[in-house]
Amino acid sequence: MTEKFLAEVLGTGVLVLLGDGVVAGVLLAKSKAQNSGWIVITMAWAFAVFAGVIIAGPISGAHLNPAVTIGLAVNGALPWAEVPVYILAQMIGAFIGAVLVFLHYYPHWKETENADLKLAVFSTGPAIRSTPWNFLSEVIGTFVLVFVIFAFANNTGPAEGLASLGALPVAFLVLVIGLALGGTTGYAINPARDLGPRIAHFLLPIPGKRDSDWSYAWIPVLGPIVGGALAAVVYSLTFTNFML
Repeated sequence: MTEKFLAEVLGTGVLVLLGDGVVAGVLLAKSKAQNSGWIVITMAWAFAVFAGVIIAGPISGAHLNPAVTIGLAVNGALPWAEVPVYILAQMIGAFIGAVLVFLHYYPHWKETENADLKLAVFSTGPAIRSTPWNFLSEVIGTFVLVFVIFAFANNTGPAEGLASLGALPVAFLVLVIGLALGGTTGYAINPARDLGPRIAHFLLPIPGKRDSDWSYAWIPVLGPIVGGALAAVVYSLTFTNFML
């Protein structure tokens, strides 16, 4: 479990470093990538997941996401006793990745006047704030992620995490989720990816920052957990021959 723990820390850390890093590049003032847009963000996030899977896949299965971990546990593919270890590792990795983004773009925080953009580098937020619909968006996006993991594993072998898909296919899956479903809430689809960096935003000495929007923070945590668990249950009930 020590190796799995470290793999999840490093894999999730690189995922957030690259994923939040592209958001910083697009949003922060005087970045050469400023205003390059949603396609750039979704592409980079997809290949941030690719990098995380390459790192952690052979060791931990590359969950990199509490919703994936819980979905696997619900389906019986992961002992529940291992769930806290995976989630703690993912949270630590996400926090570290966010701190590295802060350091990498350090001169740009002072140059950026909009405090909302600074928060958006670290955590997701809704395009239109509506609690039930924002929650549903996160449920649906994560449902697709976890359901496809199980579908792929049913054809290739046991579902162990994102690595069940292979690094490149999972990148394409995250890309299409971002392009098709990400416009509503920014597609957290990963509690650690949102909460770890949100905590970093709260703690770091970011010039001119706003509050960390804790009133919204539960949605990108609970929504993905519900979506991942539902995907596991629906897949098992629909395809009764699926054996883990």
